[in-house]
Amino acid sequence: MNNSTPATANGNDNKKFKGDRSPCSPSRVLHLRKIPNDVTEAEVISLGLPFGKVTNLLMLKGKSQAFLEMASEEAAVTMVNYYTPVTPHLRSQPVYIQYSNHRELKTDNLPNQARAQAALQAVNAVQSGSLALTGAPSTEGGLLPGQSSVLRIVVENLFYPVTLEVLYQIFSKFGTVLKIITFTKNNQFQALLQYADPMNAHYAKMALDGQNIYNACCTLRIDFSKLTSLNVKYNNDKSRDFTRLDLPSGDGQPSLDPTMAATFGTPGIISSPYAGAAGFAPAIGFPQAAGLSVPAVPGALGPLAITTSAVTGRMAIPGVAGVPGNSVLLVSNLNPDAVTPHGLFILFGVYGDVHRVKIMFNKKENALVQMADATQAQLAMSHLNGQRLYGKVLRATLSKHQTVQLPREGQEDQGLTKDYSSSPLHRFKKPGSKNFQNIFPPSATLHLSNIPPSVTVDDLKNLFAGTGCTVKAFKFFQKDRKMALIQLGSVEEAIQALIELHNHDLGENHHLRVSFSKSTI
Repeated sequence: MNNSTPATANGNDNKKFKGDRSPCSPSRVLHLRKIPNDVTEAEVISLGLPFGKVTNLLMLKGKSQAFLEMASEEAAVTMVNYYTPVTPHLRSQPVYIQYSNHRELKTDNLPNQARAQAALQAVNAVQSGSLALTGAPSTEGGLLPGQSSVLRIVVENLFYPVTLEVLYQIFSKFGTVLKIITFTKNNQFQALLQYADPMNAHYAKMALDGQNIYNACCTLRIDFSKLTSLNVKYNNDKSRDFTRLDLPSGDGQPSLDPTMAATFGTPGIISSPYAGAAGFAPAIGFPQAAGLSVPAVPGALGPLAITTSAVTGRMAIPGVAGVPGNSVLLVSNLNPDAVTPHGLFILFGVYGDVHRVKIMFNKKENALVQMADATQAQLAMSHLNGQRLYGKVLRATLSKHQTVQLPREGQEDQGLTKDYSSSPLHRFKKPGSKNFQNIFPPSATLHLSNIPPSVTVDDLKNLFAGTGCTVKAFKFFQKDRKMALIQLGSVEEAIQALIELHNHDLGENHHLRVSFSKSTI
């Protein structure tokens, strides 16, 4: 067997796990470890599906490992960033994902590849909508969808209340959720959830059945419902039709009966479903239905593509105060010699309005960042977790704190806590601002705007080179010379340049605006 096949090259991947599992550079090939032995090809593929097309798969059954190749590096990066704070599970076992050293999978001449190829073909046929699959080999794990777009969901081990909003956020990851009805039957919390498209229901069932919402509890059991559509009469905390904001709320019984509420103590404890009361971290992350650049499953132009403002607009139903959850992030593994509250304010400000920042007095590798709301916190976390900043890989998770406290009068703080709630630099203050449409993951190419006419290409190149970056390419927009793209040596350089040069005074009362770009030069 030649050396380029991952089966032999796998030894190298293994050695890296022993010590510090440093993330090697991004690749569209992902290496998965600790896969339960009885897992099907379809189940492994389902981990990658929400993020884009899966182009190849190699299962190493004896070693409980697999390689998954995505169609693009971008899809792989989004997938790794999403699964870093929230470990994915297959058959209730945690599975670990990281970039492989391989740039692509060559599996043509390997034995036992027929099943993987059949599974990939089935998924791709389903994804492209050619459902005339009756003759195709259906792999075990049955990839042919039930025809219903309505799912019946039972939540077992309900140690913490699960709300309609929590279900909406989890299931929105797989497509547009039209309606949800929740009820209690046989002493079990159950829900009926209708998608816009049966394919969405199929993927959601494949990915979420058997998963826990919070660690070790609130297990989802999902089946296709016999109903073909739901009839919702009232929009309240028990039932909701997201296509009709005009429905009355009915008499809206509280969703927890008083005895349950008493069992769970004061409402304050559970006001954040993410914190999962008593510090239970969610086992499934909810990439907010907000401008996440996860490509929705083809055919599901779901809420993954709508921007924050649209979502909060969609959810501004009487009695629902935006998205529940926590707006404070714990940011760790920072470089204590280089990081400042202002730097974190500018960086996290790309994904939402930062109200307060606190670098920990006793442990300067850690900081708390308070965003304007939970949606922005999720957005910042999903885009920045795992990025390199000042030579270290930044970690961002939801904090158990609900707010960042300012120091008391006379308390020693060394200027490490800052309040930015009235800063003029917030990008998202104006409702419907076009900044909502321009939220992109960190990239080596930056978008510059508000450039005065007198400033030249060389002025800007020198400005960026002065922060220690390598400038690889630069171009002004043809239609509008106030804007330009600049490509730097790496994503890490671009992050640092954005922190240093966003709002830089270019003279003539022009302050430079810097954001990440989706384009390259």
